[in-house]
Amino acid sequence: MNIILALFILASAGFGGSSPQDSTLTAKLQASLNTAMIQGMHQNNQTQGQSGLKPNTTEIDPQVDAPKVKGIYVTAYSAGGSRMNQLVDLMDKTELNAMVIDIKDDEGYITYKTDNPKLKELGKSQPFIKDINQLMKRLEKHDIYPIARVVVFKDTILAKKNPELSFRKGDGSVWTNGGGDSFVNPYSKEVWDYNIEIAKEAAKLGFKEIQFDYVRFPEGFEKRADSLKYTKTDQSRVDVVSDFVQYTREQLAPLGIRVSVDIFGYAASVPAAEGIGQDFVKISKNVDIISPMVYPSHYTAGWFGSPVPDKAPYQTIKGSMEDTHKKLDELGEKKPIIRPWIQDFTASWLGSGNYAKYGKKEIEEQIRALKDTNVDEYLLWNASNRYTEGVTHK
Repeated sequence: MNIILALFILASAGFGGSSPQDSTLTAKLQASLNTAMIQGMHQNNQTQGQSGLKPNTTEIDPQVDAPKVKGIYVTAYSAGGSRMNQLVDLMDKTELNAMVIDIKDDEGYITYKTDNPKLKELGKSQPFIKDINQLMKRLEKHDIYPIARVVVFKDTILAKKNPELSFRKGDGSVWTNGGGDSFVNPYSKEVWDYNIEIAKEAAKLGFKEIQFDYVRFPEGFEKRADSLKYTKTDQSRVDVVSDFVQYTREQLAPLGIRVSVDIFGYAASVPAAEGIGQDFVKISKNVDIISPMVYPSHYTAGWFGSPVPDKAPYQTIKGSMEDTHKKLDELGEKKPIIRPWIQDFTASWLGSGNYAKYGKKEIEEQIRALKDTNVDEYLLWNASNRYTEGVTHK
């Protein structure tokens, strides 16, 4: 939409009535205007390519009419199976209003059938979601805000198909971590563009937001960085990862799509994790939403003054959010929406005395801590998608 035309229509919509229909129209026009402004900045950057200036798309939310998200994680297996009936019912009966659905999963599979030649060349489909278009219609019918989860640099499928895009051992074989997973190289622009292509296809399908996960090098990478074979530049790992995030934003904002990134919860409380290339502030500067994974079970004894953080959900979440605000306040107007992942599972693997059985009380305590720290969006994580009934999600 032409920017001047959008401004004119938006201004016209601001006078006269104040009905719900008017408000909705105004919001949609504002979203169109924001997208037009982003496109204008992008085009201006292309014409001024010699100047080295980049469009600062992070200053404009491409989706001002998005709801305050209270969502759940949904595997592709659940999204394409019978469990989806229960999950949709949960949405209908509660204040929950969003689903984060695996579109490219932890192994690297694209979770629906795609005819995109670029994706078929590098990736591999495992169509857990048998009819992606029918799924999108169902989400729309139930007014469920759709978020596509794309696992980025943890990608065993891409690494095996294209070892040159991965980290290789001395004998040329692809390196794997202790769990048998392989990662691809964040220095590779080809890897960037492959994941962006997945995100763009998700946008065409109707997803409103792309949530990128595993936006980092493998854990402990600094210990093996010099022994593995991979293409790299003079850039630091931190700069490479933050540049990838900025690139995704520049690519997706003109489509009206929000970008969110998952990050370790403790990243808000410690200096930049240079080994894996994650700087909390640099990443947050270039996203619409930052989602720190602040599960109480993931903090060890002593965090936020608790001897057993998993047994102190309110205290742990409150402390983590206070640290998050402190870390991000320096961004001023560029501070993204804080939408943490919180815990709806019992971490029995921590051993007797080190964990609590999580139910209604523990989940509501986490939500209360978020409220008390001025955070009004969150996502619930349960790997098997079995969420606690009877929780007040407000």
